[in-house]
Order: sequence, then structure tokens, then C-alpha cells
Amino acid sequence: MPKFRSIPPPERQAQAVVGRLVNLGALRRNPKRPASVRTVANYRDCLLQIARRIAPDGRELRDLTPETAVEYLRSRTADLGQKALDMHRQSLQAMLVHVSRRLPEGERLTVVRSAKPRRTGGRAYRPEQIRMVAAAQNPRNGLSTLIAHAAGLRSHELLTLARPEEQPPDRRPARPEKFAGRPGRDYTVIGKGGLVRLVRLPDQLVDRLEERRRDEPLRVTDRGIHYLSRYDVAGGTPWSVSFSGASKRALGWTAGAHGARHAYAQERMDELQRSLVRADALETVSQELGHFRPEITETYLR
Repeated sequence: MPKFRSIPPPERQAQAVVGRLVNLGALRRNPKRPASVRTVANYRDCLLQIARRIAPDGRELRDLTPETAVEYLRSRTADLGQKALDMHRQSLQAMLVHVSRRLPEGERLTVVRSAKPRRTGGRAYRPEQIRMVAAAQNPRNGLSTLIAHAAGLRSHELLTLARPEEQPPDRRPARPEKFAGRPGRDYTVIGKGGLVRLVRLPDQLVDRLEERRRDEPLRVTDRGIHYLSRYDVAGGTPWSVSFSGASKRALGWTAGAHGARHAYAQERMDELQRSLVRADALETVSQELGHFRPEITETYLR
């Protein structure tokens, strides 16, 4: 009687690969720091999806080669957007280079383009629309909406607000025009990849934020990732859901909570281009948003 190989559950496969990548330091962006919990979670989620997808064929992650990995990516072009498809490619590439060693170090998997229709409408809100959304929320969520718009924050970054002396920013390039024309007080947040960056809040929001400062930091969890919260403000998934619901109630539509960050980028570009050429304004806004690549700022201007 033929013997059939027992394939480990997809969850175990994904965890094993990610654990190996973490131990090898392959997911670090900064060699002096461990990989961020969000980066680890993103890789694990992608590998889990891949393992589940190939399981009906009797395959597991360790069976994949560069060729079959690209075949998998091509099979997902209709249902994954470009950003998600790129994340799956990066996860496969890391596994093939560092774990199964089927792809020589320095080589890359073929970039596969998504066939999923792209959103063509802009995501930015006008300032008065942000105020209408905030007014349609409870005070706690509404304050977070105003803060996210004023500082260009991602949803999870609201949970990481801190004074610079208690959460110092990482050293990164900074143009002298950073935050120019925006008086207020500086705070720090933890962004993608664990990067700690400076953000600035206007004085009227500083007063409201400091009223909600916790006596002791509290560990909060969002999407399986733990954060140290120093202020009792909304953030993460619950705030995103609240934002979308309030936007539909107040405006009849929603562009999602990330629209507040898009609004910040567009407003800052308008302000900075009064005294800077476009290229310098793009660079300045990229530093304020925490991605440090001027070309990424362009995606916020659509």
C-alpha cells in the first residue's frame, strides 16, 4: 500500500518559516534592532495564505521553488491588489533565499503585476469634512480623528503617541522645512518597521491629548500586535471602523480612515509649495509621513 506524506497544518508551516527568518535576522530593517512585530505578522499572514492555497494540491511551503512561487503569484493576480501581491512575493523570496535556499542570495523573484482594478478616486478629505466626521463620533474617537488628520498618522500610530523624552525618535534625514508653518508640540509615534518618528500637534489638540494621559502606560493589542499606550485615545481597528461609520453618516460615503493621512499630505504639499519647488516639498512631506521616499508621497496626492 502506498504511503502518503503527512503535511503539517498551514499555521505550523507559516510559523516555522517565520521563526527561522526571525532567528536569522532576515526580517530586520535596522541591524541594531529586532524585526518589528508588524513586519513579522505581515510575513506570517502571507505565508499562511500561501500554505492554505497550495494545500489542496498536496504541497507545502518547503516544496515551492522559484518557478512554482512565480506560478502561485500569477494565480493571485485577479484577487490581490499590487500592494498585497508584492507582500506575498517578498515573503516567498525571503523563504526561498534564507530558509529553503532555493533562490541564490541577491536574486529576486519576478515582479508580477496585479490585474485587479485599481481604485481611481482620491482618498483625501477636506478639512471641513474631517471636522464633520469627528463630530459624528463619540468624543474619544473624534479626538483621534482630529489628531490623525493634524499629524498624518496611521491608525495604529495613534496607540503609540508619546513624548520625545520617553520615546526618542530614530535618527533620520530631516529637511529644515520639516513642520515649517505648523506651530505646536512634538510627539513621537511608532510606524512601519518599528520606526520611531517625530510628529507635531497643534496646541489646541495638545491640551486635549494631555487631558487623556494615563497615570501608567497600558499594554493594548490591535490585530494581534501589542502596543504601549500612554494616552487614552482610540486607535487601530476600532477607530478605523468608527471613522468609516461616522463618515457614511456625516457625508454619505467613506474613503476609509487612511483618508485622514492623505488629507494631511495634500494640505502640506499645498503649504510647502508656496516657498519650495515640488521636489523639495515631496521630500519634506515624505519625512513627515515617515516613509522617506518622495515618490511614495505622490500616491497620497491622487
